[in-house]
Amino acid sequence: MESFAIVPGPLRGLWVFFAIMLVVLLLGATVLIATVRGAHASRFELSDAGLRLRGDLYGRTIPAESLRGGAARIVDLSSSPELQPRLRTMGTAFPGYRAGWFRLRNGEKALVYLTETSRTVYLPTRKGYSVLLTPQQPERFLERLRSVAPAE
Repeated sequence: MESFAIVPGPLRGLWVFFAIMLVVLLLGATVLIATVRGAHASRFELSDAGLRLRGDLYGRTIPAESLRGGAARIVDLSSSPELQPRLRTMGTAFPGYRAGWFRLRNGEKALVYLTETSRTVYLPTRKGYSVLLTPQQPERFLERLRSVAPAE
């Protein structure tokens, strides 16, 4: 028996592959770090200008005139299953933290910032989606929200 080795391939293709993998890994690590940071450092700021969501990739400002503060309420998602996030369309879902865009069980589009589900603020908007949040003081948040955007 006689054995023949393969002709060595060019190393350039291998280096390109390693460079692409490095970029993918760095991008993934950046997103993971932003997500972990968001689970612990996200903030919901209410002002006369509206609601500002800060802390991760999905943050934004929702103008006060777009908020339906009068329709907002505190819900327990286990007893309101129609409001539970069902389908993640663009977001993060780890045990104990969900953030980003989801479809709720009732089909509604929602921007979600959840770390627990028993005392969740459900806030409809005039922009075709709702917001689900878990602020540390949901009653105080709702009170302030209604002073910023009292309309139904």
